[in-house]
Amino acid sequence: MRTALAPWGRRFMAACVLACAWMTVSSEAFAQFAPPPPPGFDSVPRPPGSIGPSQNLMPPGGPSGVLAPQQAPASPLQLAPPPAQPVALPPAAPAPAPPPTAGPSVPMVPAGQVALMVTARFGKETPAIPGGLHWRVYPDKPDNSGVFRMLREERAAAPIFVLPPGSYVVHVSFGLATAAKKVQLRAETVRESFELVAGGARFEGRVGDSRIPPGQITFEVFRGSQFEGGDKRPLASGIPSTDVLLLPEGTYHVVSNYGDSNATVRSDIRVQSGKLTDVIVNHRAAVITLKLVNERGGEALANTQWSVLTPGGDVVKEAIGAFPKVILAEGDYSVVARNEGKTYNGKFKVEPGFDREIEVLSR
Repeated sequence: MRTALAPWGRRFMAACVLACAWMTVSSEAFAQFAPPPPPGFDSVPRPPGSIGPSQNLMPPGGPSGVLAPQQAPASPLQLAPPPAQPVALPPAAPAPAPPPTAGPSVPMVPAGQVALMVTARFGKETPAIPGGLHWRVYPDKPDNSGVFRMLREERAAAPIFVLPPGSYVVHVSFGLATAAKKVQLRAETVRESFELVAGGARFEGRVGDSRIPPGQITFEVFRGSQFEGGDKRPLASGIPSTDVLLLPEGTYHVVSNYGDSNATVRSDIRVQSGKLTDVIVNHRAAVITLKLVNERGGEALANTQWSVLTPGGDVVKEAIGAFPKVILAEGDYSVVARNEGKTYNGKFKVEPGFDREIEVLSR
């Protein structure tokens, strides 16, 4: 006995067949239609360190330098830990060889010659000076004309001189600091260390709390105190405020020139070996702009000759132009302006740090 399917039954069976066929589709095909995981999550766990470049600038393990074990980040989509994944580790790189600690090697010395290796320091316990040295080698006796003629010259930090056996005088300079030593060369390499008892001085000028621009101020350095007699020729002049001057340890006096008129300050300083001394000079001065005008606030007249004088009539500064700038020390002044054969006079007062214009009326 056969049972015939109703028309709606055939449609039901066809739907079941299609449903079974859909359920047998492979997971790879289903993955093509599935939405991607959220950023930062992976369906397959990866070994530690494969997520991307680290943004931490400290070494692993923190400042102590101890490497801490790293764990793979757990995915919030899994309730159980993932199975371990085998990771192929690269072969360990060989440890770099430590840098050599020995000094410079002695070069091949020709027969009948001796190597002389020299260095310089600021003291017995300080490291060798790395640069800025000027070496000269002289014989220990003058020639027939009474002159010590230089034999060798180098500007390296630790040069090696190859010389015949004999007695020599080695001179080294670092800025204005110098040292000399007599050296005897025989058959073996000689190593000599020179001690430079010197320090540095750095200069700066100010008006009140304002720093004077480097191009407007210079310094001169003299040996000894300003209250002492003796040679007053400058050891160094025209020193800008951006330079460091190297000097033998001792007392010096400094002349600071703000501008090119009368804003000058003198002060004594003490330089210590191996130390940098900051010299700050305070000026009581101001920048004054001169103008010859027909009326207050008017245009400056060109081709004007200027003379700035003290109350006693001494000329402090002379200039030519429509509005010259002069740097003057604190005090009272008179000014004379000459234009087209006529002379005009005025008076003004300079207050420290108060830069301003001085107008002289042409009437």
